[in-house]
Amino acid sequence: MTPSKQITFSRRSFLKTSTLASGGMLIGFNLFNACKPEAKVPIDLSQLNYNDFNAYIKISKEGKVTIFSPNPEIGQGVKTSMPMIIAEELDVAWEDVYVVQAPLDTENYTRQVAGGSQSIRFSWQALRQTGATAKQMLVNAAAAKWGVDASECSVAKGIITNAKGEKLGYGDVVLEAAALEVPENVTLKAPKDFTIIGKGAGNVDIDKIVTGKPLFGLDYKEEGMLYASVLRPPAFGQVLESFDDIATRALPGVVDVIVIGEKARAYLEGSKKKSWTAQLSKSDKVVVIAKTTWDAIKGKRAIKAIWKNDSELESTESHDKLLLDLLEGETFKTRRKDGNVKKAFANADKVLERIYESPFLPHNCMEPMNFFANVTSEKVHLVGPVQTPAEAAKVVSGLLDRKLEDIHIEMTRMGGGFGRRLYGDFVYEVAEISNAIKKPVKMVSTREDDMTTGVYRPATKYKIAASIKDGKLTGYHLKEASINGNMYGLIPNFFPAAALENYQVDTANYKSNITTGAWRAPYTNFLASAEQSFFDELAEVLEVDRVQLHLDLLENVKKNPEPNIEYSPERLQGVIKKVVDKSNWGKTEAGVYQGFSVYYCHNTHVAEVADIIMDNGSPIVKKVTCAVDCGIVVNPLGAMNQIKGGVIDGIGHAMYSDFGFNNGVPQSNNFSTYQLIRMAQTPKVDVHFIENDIDPTGLGEPTLPPVGAAVANAIYKATGKRLTKQPYMSNLDLEKVVG
Repeated sequence: MTPSKQITFSRRSFLKTSTLASGGMLIGFNLFNACKPEAKVPIDLSQLNYNDFNAYIKISKEGKVTIFSPNPEIGQGVKTSMPMIIAEELDVAWEDVYVVQAPLDTENYTRQVAGGSQSIRFSWQALRQTGATAKQMLVNAAAAKWGVDASECSVAKGIITNAKGEKLGYGDVVLEAAALEVPENVTLKAPKDFTIIGKGAGNVDIDKIVTGKPLFGLDYKEEGMLYASVLRPPAFGQVLESFDDIATRALPGVVDVIVIGEKARAYLEGSKKKSWTAQLSKSDKVVVIAKTTWDAIKGKRAIKAIWKNDSELESTESHDKLLLDLLEGETFKTRRKDGNVKKAFANADKVLERIYESPFLPHNCMEPMNFFANVTSEKVHLVGPVQTPAEAAKVVSGLLDRKLEDIHIEMTRMGGGFGRRLYGDFVYEVAEISNAIKKPVKMVSTREDDMTTGVYRPATKYKIAASIKDGKLTGYHLKEASINGNMYGLIPNFFPAAALENYQVDTANYKSNITTGAWRAPYTNFLASAEQSFFDELAEVLEVDRVQLHLDLLENVKKNPEPNIEYSPERLQGVIKKVVDKSNWGKTEAGVYQGFSVYYCHNTHVAEVADIIMDNGSPIVKKVTCAVDCGIVVNPLGAMNQIKGGVIDGIGHAMYSDFGFNNGVPQSNNFSTYQLIRMAQTPKVDVHFIENDIDPTGLGEPTLPPVGAAVANAIYKATGKRLTKQPYMSNLDLEKVVG
């Protein structure tokens, strides 16, 4: 990588939002006034005097910088890391920076989405540019004021210094800077010169989080606001036939009972894109309007509703059989086909074949779904936690037949999302409710609502087969059968694509009434467990070292002139070697069993080793060593938290979490019957980064997929039992293991 990077932009492209050829985004910024030497921290930031300069950063004449963070904050840390990138190139002191969540603004921002671990990756160059261009304009203004060349000036912590040692704060030249042309060329810092990026920064909201200050959707209130609780069908495939609300209307605090659903049905009939509108069901829904959340919930529980079957209801047993039938059937779509797998299998000395199974899973965000709406003739004001605000605005516009510019969305911090808040059903419901009652209202779901009427990770089964000839691996065939489909275009190009001459990936899906969608690390969250468990067993059958098997296959990829892959074989080899070194692989003390796994997803390369012990015949995960290549690490403190959270979340769901349906009815409705990982079950997570100057990639999801296989492979070492079905603890016959 070159020491510095120059990028050319026109004034128009700088002030407006545009898409870069690299796939990033160019964001305008707000620079209102600027830094002064030795500025003191003001007591009340609201009293600072700001003058509009353009749209992302603002800096007061008192020397304090406010940076707007455009993307939704879901706990992934972008409200801290995105402003860090701007502050780095702007050359201001991080301790002088204040961060504000930006509202939805499609004119000045692009991809205001929290999903796919893509926020930093897509915005990296644009955010750097935003800071660098602002700095250059201010330097140019200072240089003109001094009558010197801008190249003679330097900047540190918001203070411009010339060759004579004279100093000007940004605030001293902001008016002059605003009148200048935007420079066509800006030079970005070399990574070696970073002073903010790469240094651990605490969460910008941490003080408010720990002291309970309003941040989340559930915290949001407006004067005169009412509360709504929505009664939805108890089973997928049912619709409302009739209801009795006499008892509800008699309860104190209940204001009204209404029915919604007509606008949702009309929108569904006319909409070509339904992927993000999963919960816009055909059924009417009964809504209780009340003075408090608890009044609304009690009122909903008093409703006597009669539901009828609108379509065939599905049981857990039928899902299992349907997926197995799909695996054995012929209704597959081939996603990638290299060579001739069928011929390789016909000529094989041996074929290893396994089926891996995973259940539906809910998202179980700590903060249940909620949203505020105030629909008036002037505008539609929406406030709350959503991962896809622009999509939500479009759907609400269609639902209510309002101009898109009438829809104003403010984003709160989210108490979890994991893909659930990609789907804005709760936004659409509250918009329809407010439109009906003509009053400001907040819809609040209960935990039971979230678990039983939500969007789920699809139940999936994989059949993986490999052919062996003369002790060599000659073919690989992956088949996927999933509820409502799971696979998408890139995954057939993940490892082991291009490592074998004969390689094929096929998919099939069963369309279900049950709403399914993205769940943390979509598509790969179980696929990685299946494939890496299979490779562990395959190495044993081949009588080769499981780590060396991966390294050798990656060497094959490097020799392939046209690999057509998404991952880097060199970077995968790098994380493998790192984790082997740091985990003390194969050299642990007696009674400690290790499992290895490596995977690429969400543009990041990860290798993991799990250490387990057996306690009274039960496996206990004591430690996970994790090697990560995500390019430049913007905020190491936040990155460590993301990595550890992903590993622990992955262990918990792989080991304990189970979910199913009986005649369309979810079989768990709260944490009393659905097991999440407990504090005492969380292992130590030892994290190691691959240091390089490659542009950063995501971290919210990539460490979750490989850990399931690392744990399963370690359990095999300890018990001799191969685990092919999650959750592991429900499918590990401990009596046989102990016996």
